[in-house]
Amino acid sequence: MNKIKIAIQKSGRLNEDSLKLLKDCGISIDNGKDQLKAAASNFPMEVLYLRNGDIPQYLRDGVVDIAIIGENVLIEKGEDINIAERLGFSKCRVSIAVPKDVAYTSIQDLDGMRIATSYPNTVRNYFKKFNINPDIHLINGSVEIAPNIGLADAICDIVSSGSTLFKNNLKEVEKMLTSEAVLAVSPTISSENQQILNKLQFRIQAALKGRKSKYILMNAPNNKVASIIKLLPGMRSPTVLPLAEEGWSSIHTVVEKDSFWEVVDALKANGAEGLLVVPIEKMVL
Repeated sequence: MNKIKIAIQKSGRLNEDSLKLLKDCGISIDNGKDQLKAAASNFPMEVLYLRNGDIPQYLRDGVVDIAIIGENVLIEKGEDINIAERLGFSKCRVSIAVPKDVAYTSIQDLDGMRIATSYPNTVRNYFKKFNINPDIHLINGSVEIAPNIGLADAICDIVSSGSTLFKNNLKEVEKMLTSEAVLAVSPTISSENQQILNKLQFRIQAALKGRKSKYILMNAPNNKVASIIKLLPGMRSPTVLPLAEEGWSSIHTVVEKDSFWEVVDALKANGAEGLLVVPIEKMVL
């Protein structure tokens, strides 16, 4: 039986988030300590744990069929590789930072500066648009210390919360791009494994949709039902059921997490009572 090979970052937050997504898709991975390879017990899948920076080449060579990888790594090393699904977690940005005491007015200030980074292609392509030529110093590892030891005038690195920059007395001055985890596909994937990928994507989409939504139940007097329904952005239309108490109904619907509190405030203002909010595990459309 064919098995699809998926690459996942060897360790770190992206590794944890990737395995959680597979678990949410109902896929059980037989993990052992320090394994470099593991098989799924209930889905035709084999997991390879690889260094993040090596994954684009493994995809290109067909060693793995798919990968969960940071989009920033693809931009740096695999712009020719297709993205099948944006996954919405492990969000970050790739930015330029300089020491806090440096007066920064515009991007032109970076012309000729020594910039330490592990993303040389990204930096080069970004500054090319502005006709700026920084002096790029390639560093693999902790680039944030480079200005403090006199190795560089600025850095380019991924930024999540900004706490690492703060600790190293740096300030973010240019946001070059935003990134999130994506599902990337090898250009050499076989038709058989493409079919397995289609099944996996169906599960991923259901799991991600569930994460983004909440199920709401509420009671309302019948004369308020029509106005409440107009407020609801449900899947198609809400479910309305009569209550034992005459003149009242129960309304069930799905609401996006991002707009949840605004919708709830509007519902209450229009007569909804006894709202019950339930998390959604999966949402199959």
